[in-house]
Amino acid sequence: MTPDTKKLYRIAFGLGIFTIAYNIIEGIVSIFFGVADESLTLFGFGADSLIEVISGIGIIQMIIRIRTSGSDNRSDFEKRALQITGAAFYILVAGLVLSAGYNVYIGHKPEATLWGVIISSISIIVMFILLILKLQVGSKLNSMAIIADAHCTRVCIYMSVVLLISSAIYELTGLGWVDIVGTLGLAWFSWSEGHECFEKARTEANCSCH
Repeated sequence: MTPDTKKLYRIAFGLGIFTIAYNIIEGIVSIFFGVADESLTLFGFGADSLIEVISGIGIIQMIIRIRTSGSDNRSDFEKRALQITGAAFYILVAGLVLSAGYNVYIGHKPEATLWGVIISSISIIVMFILLILKLQVGSKLNSMAIIADAHCTRVCIYMSVVLLISSAIYELTGLGWVDIVGTLGLAWFSWSEGHECFEKARTEANCSCH
């Protein structure tokens, strides 16, 4: 392995660590303000971010595996991480859908969604930069696994856009149903991510979310 290749793997590893750390912070902050502002969309966004941490740990293991052995076959640890992540996403979907239905029934509205606008805007910028950097590193290493992980970062951007739109519209109009629609949008993406995780754990296929 050449010095340049080793450097690229170190960069890939660093990006993975940063992704985990960012998701932890984003998840905790989003859940805190989601509860404080009674915004189900922001709360669900935070829960999704924390679930992504489990997936991120699997990605770190993948990078270590490829760097040390060059093997394309997933380890048992990676498969288990994918299964746990997939199950967590499905549980989140059930919770979001049931909570959204309950909020419709009682006519609940968030107190504010300004933090949803702020957090989602920051997330879009950070995730877009991560997407570009991961694609560059994956391309230089000619690693389809790393490139696939980069493409899956797009789902995080899509979810951030859902949060941004729903939060901004509610902040401008005060329409309570907007938070419900945003929540269901997050639930749909979470279901898609859960399905993707189980598919990847069952086969050696890379992420197909791009």
